[in-house]
Amino acid sequence: MKRYVNGIFPLVLAIVPAQVILADETVVAESLSTERQALRLIKIADEFDQPTSMAILPGELYLVTERGGRLQMVHDGMRQEVGGLPEIEDEEDGGLLEIVSSPAFPDTGWLYLTYASGDDESTAAALGRARLAGNHLVDWEPLFEQNRRSSPGEHYGARLAWLPDDTLLMSIGDRGTPGRAQDTNDHAGSLLRLDPQGLAPEDNPRFEDVGFLPELYSWGHRNIQGLAVHPDTGDAWAVEARPNGSDELSLIHPGSNHGWPQLTLGEDADTPGIIDEVASSRLFTDDEIATPAHEFSEPVAPSGMALVTSEHYPDWQGDLIVGGREAKRLYRIMLDGREVVETEVLLDEEVGGISDVRQGPDGYLYVLSETNGALYRLEPAH
Repeated sequence: MKRYVNGIFPLVLAIVPAQVILADETVVAESLSTERQALRLIKIADEFDQPTSMAILPGELYLVTERGGRLQMVHDGMRQEVGGLPEIEDEEDGGLLEIVSSPAFPDTGWLYLTYASGDDESTAAALGRARLAGNHLVDWEPLFEQNRRSSPGEHYGARLAWLPDDTLLMSIGDRGTPGRAQDTNDHAGSLLRLDPQGLAPEDNPRFEDVGFLPELYSWGHRNIQGLAVHPDTGDAWAVEARPNGSDELSLIHPGSNHGWPQLTLGEDADTPGIIDEVASSRLFTDDEIATPAHEFSEPVAPSGMALVTSEHYPDWQGDLIVGGREAKRLYRIMLDGREVVETEVLLDEEVGGISDVRQGPDGYLYVLSETNGALYRLEPAH
């Protein structure tokens, strides 16, 4: 077993039997037919309560966040809760949201988590990091909190993805107020680029521009719920839902406005007139707006996304795998460079509504079901 800094081991060294729940792997489907590859669906563990995100670590160690503010660990056929989290506000869309490991995890052991910080009167999307020692988080560091709190509610965003230069993308939702996505002095409705300590890198696209927060990587987003980055090109892809059902896949244009709540994407019924109000802003002109790369043909509520690089799926290289929370489907989006050329449904209600999708260090694709409260692995069927 590899030793981490401070002598910390990331695996469970001693487990109290009363804390353990067995997590037996079971074959859900021996062969699922797709256009280019048959798949095998394996359930790794279940009985999670509103799971939101997962981290797949070396040594078949799985960490799953639950919206209610709990972090669960699965290893060697056993599941137990991990302690040491900060105070988390779990009202409505809040709670414990995302977890990713650092690109330098084998050397540092850092895990990055997003959550709703605050109380029952005001909350913000926040980022922190810690290390795992046994079944407890240690060395907790709060790193970032969005600059404007608001009433607990919806659209925290809080998805994470690493760029090839080891800077971190973090989405912040519009918090249910669409116009905030066009205020470049407000983190809401944006995608941020942070360094591993949660600070704005000086080469951010708007770092020195008057009227822009230095962390901004892009803005004009409703609620990004899936991020994936190409490891070679650094291209960042994002998925988010729209209230009229025209859910989007976007190639992120650094330093650009991605249009919410304008364009043809509708407006929320409870915010009449917001489009006219925002369109009159000096920051909102049509020639600045980045258009989506793809609009889904059905309401998807996309959640979780992975970019395939694994040799386990030779015909899917460079494709995007997107989960659908509302559609209860898993999609493969085929790319030719930066162009979407075709889509395919891989899972159709086999696992219910999906909250996250990841490619693990073992190269396999993992799917987290919000509906079933279960974690699955997709393997090639031989």
